[in-house]
Amino acid sequence: MNIEEIRLYCLSKPETTESFPFDETTLVFKVCGKMFALTDLEGPLSINLKCDPEKAIELREHYPSVLPGWHMNKRYWNTVMIDGTVDERLIREWIDHSYDEVVRKLPKKVRERLDGIH
Repeated sequence: MNIEEIRLYCLSKPETTESFPFDETTLVFKVCGKMFALTDLEGPLSINLKCDPEKAIELREHYPSVLPGWHMNKRYWNTVMIDGTVDERLIREWIDHSYDEVVRKLPKKVRERLDGIH
């Protein structure tokens, strides 16, 4: 999986936007203004994803390329190194999970609108 595949997959999620709110190399994906994924366009390819706290620990224990979220709340965020050791299908599932974790916390009216788009 490369950066363009990650970008296109994230943007395929309903009401997702992309921006560079921190600097010119950190690409952030948001749903309804709430961040669910970010990646640095420089250096080794990785993606930070929001995660259920129990699942976050489980993934870190099972996959060496899944680390506590770099510069993030390590309880809720993982950094996934995109180094070929994790199947692309799993990375897409983890992006879905991150998106869903953020959507789950949005107001009910917004969640219902997003459910209608899926």
